[in-house]
Amino acid sequence: MKILLENIKELVQVTEEPVLFRAGKDMAKVSTIKNAFLIIRDEVIEEFGSMDQLKEKYIDDDLIVEIDCSGRLVYPSFVDSHTHIVYPHSREKEFVNRIKGLTYQEIAKQGGGILNSAKRLHETSEEDLYYSAMERIFEVMKMGTGAIEIKSGYGLNTEDELKMLRVIRMIKETAPLCVRSTFLGAHAIPENYKNDVSHYVDLVINEMIPQVASEELADYIDVFCDEGFFTPQQTDRILMAGMKYGLRPKIHANELGLSGGIQVGVKYNALSVDHLEYVGDEEIAVLKDSETMPTVLPGAAFFLNLELSPVRKMINAGLPVALASDFNPGSSPSGNMSFISSLGCIKYNMLPEEVINATTLNTAYAMGISDSLGSIAKGKIANLFITTEAEGIESLPYHFGSDMIETVILNGEVQTFGFLQ
Repeated sequence: MKILLENIKELVQVTEEPVLFRAGKDMAKVSTIKNAFLIIRDEVIEEFGSMDQLKEKYIDDDLIVEIDCSGRLVYPSFVDSHTHIVYPHSREKEFVNRIKGLTYQEIAKQGGGILNSAKRLHETSEEDLYYSAMERIFEVMKMGTGAIEIKSGYGLNTEDELKMLRVIRMIKETAPLCVRSTFLGAHAIPENYKNDVSHYVDLVINEMIPQVASEELADYIDVFCDEGFFTPQQTDRILMAGMKYGLRPKIHANELGLSGGIQVGVKYNALSVDHLEYVGDEEIAVLKDSETMPTVLPGAAFFLNLELSPVRKMINAGLPVALASDFNPGSSPSGNMSFISSLGCIKYNMLPEEVINATTLNTAYAMGISDSLGSIAKGKIANLFITTEAEGIESLPYHFGSDMIETVILNGEVQTFGFLQ
């Protein structure tokens, strides 16, 4: 079966040749085709071009669905390379405590934060976790996300970490968007190990990682390497153990200070280092000669009123930058990648073109999937969205509170939304 999108006002993020990511000045480059068509066959993008080429490209040899995209833009789906959307409950009370002046660290010391979610997750069944997470999956799909990474990390013991990862596997098997799974047993220090962190690190290394690997539950391994969490030395041990089981690293780093997390991530060829509110010249130099994607999480910085990552400095130094949502119940309770794009422009002084690259191609690289998603290219999976009527690529970040996504196509199928438990 074929789908023909015709009369597209502007087809966005077209790549004729393979591109894994864009960095530095190239982040301001986005290829588009005005007055365009796009043909999908089954799950993949088969052909595209300007409307005056359509007759020579299109042969009516299959059943075809035609969608008139007059006045509308067509984008590759957003790729969200950092989320924690499997969780038991939202945390509005902590939100109010922050309004009253408590810091993220003070809330955590009172049993809030990650430890709060871990306690509730222990009491929640896999089935309930799955259904609540799937509601969030459909929510982000409607907002244009076509690929998502999901982390564990609210278990903090072997049984509950495995429970989370099994839920993520169920999502991967049943959701129409692309899913990657990350083991984050070292997300926080459990209360009963707060005076003996090295023994918890031993538990992660000697018990959790082997079981995660034996059940093939994760694609990647992550550590929260930051002040008050895990040190570079502890992170080093965990990453080395994970890599022995084929788990490539992705790192939480430098959200709360110059933690050394970027350096240890690059040392182990991490696919990405994420957060990066604190980045100095040394960190930029380390990243510049690496294959590691610097990933900024504007939603968390916005929600927690954190220091803003020096994105402009990083791009000007020649680095690539990705933007992801960090969708989680405590520090970024939204997976709206259009809003993340707006924050990229408004708070980080990024151009609309840079934001497009940061939320599609570069985040696809940060998930290890830029060969199949992240741009409009022949042979790539047909995950894309059609906007409402729009002036141009500036429209999505400009209309920061508006829903401008009219139609979602995943795996070559137009999506209708609704999820029944």
